[in-house]
Amino acid sequence: MKICRYDDNRVGLVQGELVRDVTPVLEELGKFAYPLPKYDPLIAKLDSLKEKIEETASRAKPVPLDRVKLLAPVANPGKVIAAPVNYARHLQEALADKGIHHGNLVQEIRKAGMFLKAPSAVVGPGEGVKLVYTERRNDHEVELALVIGRTAKNVSADRAPDYIAGFCIGLDMTIRGPEERSLRKSPDSYCVLGPWLATPDEIGDPGNLQVSIAVNGEPRQDASTSDLILGVGELIAWASSFYTLHPGDVILTGTPQGVGPVRPGDTMLAKIERIGAMQVKVS
Repeated sequence: MKICRYDDNRVGLVQGELVRDVTPVLEELGKFAYPLPKYDPLIAKLDSLKEKIEETASRAKPVPLDRVKLLAPVANPGKVIAAPVNYARHLQEALADKGIHHGNLVQEIRKAGMFLKAPSAVVGPGEGVKLVYTERRNDHEVELALVIGRTAKNVSADRAPDYIAGFCIGLDMTIRGPEERSLRKSPDSYCVLGPWLATPDEIGDPGNLQVSIAVNGEPRQDASTSDLILGVGELIAWASSFYTLHPGDVILTGTPQGVGPVRPGDTMLAKIERIGAMQVKVS
């Protein structure tokens, strides 16, 4: 199942090149009083709503995907947790290129740890990336993103797949410079998620997916998640040892070699095998 958000916060079931409006299922989420929950209500109930989603989709008129504006598939991520230098070849790339490390100490992920991106940075592919500090280098970093489906704390790597609601493509946009990662990676629109949420049954083994991005048709990054230093299960286990993970929390699993700059006017095309592709404009 592939679930998208689009246009004016509609929810759709993606089938091939079509989307069917299943927004009425949101009525099943209930009402929430202040203070609002720390999780995404749709992601929290996704498993129990799958039958209702399919039933609603069967009655909905299909609309071509290229006629809708795709938003981030998670409306309310409580946390966006990111894994730096989690591909061995990207570590070597970062060490060798001063334009990437900018004098910062670069270490492999077991020493570097993970970091947080502001949830306010999250947008969908249809919203695009608005660059700031354009006098600096602004880089694309394509990543496999996973979305937590139920509350997790101190989860083992073996059990971690049970806590995944689904996967999407992530763009961890980055301003190069001397400051801490979270500051340089958290401006508005610097975390693109999309084009939809693909449930685990669509993906199979997340440790064997081709990940790529092209800018204006020029191939930049192209690798397999089989090259991850820490895999999906290990990342969830590690993150849940520090934080309680809630439905809708996102983990960006790291980017492979080939990161490079983008400029206003560029168009990025990011792809991940068995998820799909998303086109993102830069302004």
